[in-house]
Amino acid sequence: MTVGPVEVVVLGFDGPVEFDEIREELERLRDGDVVRLVDVLAVQKTEDGVIETIQRSDLDTDEAVAFGAAIGALIGLGAGGETAMEAGAVWGARELADRHLFTEEDSWAIAERIPEGTAAVVALVEHRWRIPVRDAVRRAGGIPLAAGWLREEDLVALGRIVGLPGIEPPDEG
Repeated sequence: MTVGPVEVVVLGFDGPVEFDEIREELERLRDGDVVRLVDVLAVQKTEDGVIETIQRSDLDTDEAVAFGAAIGALIGLGAGGETAMEAGAVWGARELADRHLFTEEDSWAIAERIPEGTAAVVALVEHRWRIPVRDAVRRAGGIPLAAGWLREEDLVALGRIVGLPGIEPPDEG
């Protein structure tokens, strides 16, 4: 199974959340084979402390088992070389046999940490669009040296630090 780079995304929300628009956008990206949700766990805690959870995956059972085996094999390879690779594959396949990596214990752990009236989401997002680029870089003999994400907030902070020629930074006072 070909696995794209997987990103862990953790989101927080102040207040109750309707996930419909987010779900629709993720489905659009999945349908275009841009991203795939390996596992998502959303936890909301109402103002009166009632806990609501939503869990979802774009993987069917066979895909989840294959994905788990591929990831487990890589973990095994890193932990103990080729001899541990097979054990890692078996472990990974077993962990994702129910299509979810996140457990009920994970939802309770998140619920304990968020205030009433808020929500949190933890997602494993596979970036399918990067697979052909990664493969082309490998065929050309390249290796990744570093990767990261620049958020809008990072660019704003950078602008405050370095400024732009001829532009005064905003007054923070």
